[in-house]
Amino acid sequence: MEREIIELFMRHLKLQGDLPLGDDAGAIKWKNEWLVVTNDMLVRTTDVPDIMTPEQVGFKVFTMNVSDVAAMGATPIGFLFSIGVPRDFERDYLEGISRGIARASEFYRTPIISADTNEACDLIIDGIAVGKTKRLLTRSGAKIGDLVCVTGDIGRALAGLKVYFRNLKIGERTRKVLYEKLLEPKARIKEGQVLSKYANAAIDISDGMSKELHLIAEMSKVKIIINAEKLPIREEVFEVAELLGLDPIEVALASGEEFELIFTIPEEHLDQLDFDFAVIGRVEKGEGVYLRRNGKLEKMPVLGWEHLSKF
Repeated sequence: MEREIIELFMRHLKLQGDLPLGDDAGAIKWKNEWLVVTNDMLVRTTDVPDIMTPEQVGFKVFTMNVSDVAAMGATPIGFLFSIGVPRDFERDYLEGISRGIARASEFYRTPIISADTNEACDLIIDGIAVGKTKRLLTRSGAKIGDLVCVTGDIGRALAGLKVYFRNLKIGERTRKVLYEKLLEPKARIKEGQVLSKYANAAIDISDGMSKELHLIAEMSKVKIIINAEKLPIREEVFEVAELLGLDPIEVALASGEEFELIFTIPEEHLDQLDFDFAVIGRVEKGEGVYLRRNGKLEKMPVLGWEHLSKF
């Protein structure tokens, strides 16, 4: 349903920026740089589990927007937001959100440049992040022969969400590790700045690694092969998957709001990267996304989050 709505609007929005719509952010050429702009909305009933504090809500809405800027290889230079609140909404909760936004502004060294408020039927925060870069990264830039890589680790956000919804009895250390990614994810700003010099394509993991890989393959018109054994999955994700009788690889591929960066890069540039990442596959001629597992190659299903669909 979400994709159908996007396609509906795309049929009518003919006047677009210098970069056609369809990437993590939009972009306009400004002198010898790109001005990158994105907006992302947070809605309490669909995006905020009860265990998330108001401060974490404020921090998250900032993170989800600057993450899109980072995926374009840009440095964030400003943040704007609009907040809709129901009548008689708790003042203390709003103050917590404001503290979270302020903390994120300092953490990402990005100033708040505008804000607005209005009445709404649910708590809604619509953020906008502005950034700039000399070299733009897109979803359509993957080249045959590139290595496919990802920052950090994947799967903890969804595993943590399943622990919460299922009220799963696990050790406190495991819960803390999972909830760290679920409740306080961080955008990969510095990594995006480095990748703008060396990578060919990038995307942030907001809806799930599987969906993001399919987007890169589709928009770059290439085939992507991922090695399951190379996916950076922490032992805590395997622990939860085993308790619930789930495939840990599928949990990792479906986990959304990780805000890690998937990128494709020529092998000769790997030595230039000074941050934590894993090489998980390769770009080849063809189309689609495939998973190599236990020596067998299979089509990777499209897994992940989509708004207006059943969880």
